[in-house]
Amino acid sequence: MDHIVTVQDAVTAFADFMEPTNAELDAIEREMPVILADVELLDAHIITLDRTPTELDARRIRRARRRALAARVALVNRTAGVILPGGAA
Repeated sequence: MDHIVTVQDAVTAFADFMEPTNAELDAIEREMPVILADVELLDAHIITLDRTPTELDARRIRRARRRALAARVALVNRTAGVILPGGAA
């Protein structure tokens, strides 16, 4: 007869080591405008899934696409001068 055991100890044994580092949290914070702009773009696309897009929907998608692109450009411009550890020479 095989015994069924839980893996709770094995899973939670490394919980302290699985927390994000301060550098990872800072990176997420820097990328948050891009993430929010992408969510807005995704929301604009989701709205039009079950219907034919109207002119207002098309404008909403174009506006969200421009905001997402602007957020990405701003992120690249902010991080262009930053040297990240472990990067290629």
